[in-house]
Amino acid sequence: MEIRKAVIPAAGWGTRFLPATKVIPKEMLPLADKPMIQHIVEEAVSSGIEQIIIVTSSGKSAMENHFDRSFELEYILEQKGEEGLLGEVRRLAELANICYIRQREHLGLGHAILAAREVVGDEPFAVFLPDDIFDAEPPLIKQMLEVYRHYEGSVIALWRVAEEDTKRYGIIKPKQVEERVYQVLDMVEKPGPADAPSDLAILGRYILTPEIFEALRRTLPDKRGEIQLTDGLVRLLGQQAIYGYEFEGVYYDAGKPLGLLKASVALALKHPEMGAEIKDYLQKLIADL
Repeated sequence: MEIRKAVIPAAGWGTRFLPATKVIPKEMLPLADKPMIQHIVEEAVSSGIEQIIIVTSSGKSAMENHFDRSFELEYILEQKGEEGLLGEVRRLAELANICYIRQREHLGLGHAILAAREVVGDEPFAVFLPDDIFDAEPPLIKQMLEVYRHYEGSVIALWRVAEEDTKRYGIIKPKQVEERVYQVLDMVEKPGPADAPSDLAILGRYILTPEIFEALRRTLPDKRGEIQLTDGLVRLLGQQAIYGYEFEGVYYDAGKPLGLLKASVALALKHPEMGAEIKDYLQKLIADL
């Protein structure tokens, strides 16, 4: 079965970005020339996703407004003859079929995915974590779709990390089945270097079979009272094979201010309109230090 739907968990408080996120959703912070959430939605659309389910919470209505029509703004742009901007604003409202689900309590990533169960239904789906930005061609999910079609099982994105960084990620125990593709034998959530089964970390792109919902439903909360996706995947391993794909491309951790800044600079340098000017500015700035 083809992947038609994607879930984007976007209900968190964004406390690492305070005070910027006191009234602005973290997902609406700019990444080069557009909000972070728009990059994610465009990645999903370019990978062939037809419906996008964004899991939100209170105070996140700016995301809904961003992808909706704004007739007053459109009228103003039309009166000013700003045809390019008018086209871009209208394009956002037609970008994808998007629906929104409220996660009423912040009880972990697994809980957020469970909130989308009724909309996803009994079919495989993709998950995009908006904190994780990938500069990859073709888009990372599109790369992972090839693995999914071949092995017909859940696929998780993998990235090699330094030994001292294993405590920041879920880490898999791998069995290599082909170049860049591994069967996942086990997973450990944020192990120290001595306990890590490998250096392959789980990043924020997943293709999941619908059985994950029942696995998550039966997963006990951790010591913080949260249902973790990694724990649900470990339970799912008892029923079916899961595969990991070591992606080709560049990864940016935009879940913290410095990572978002790095991603924004990198993407701006590749931007067709602003790239050359940004490069000249950075070179001059560094030379003047």
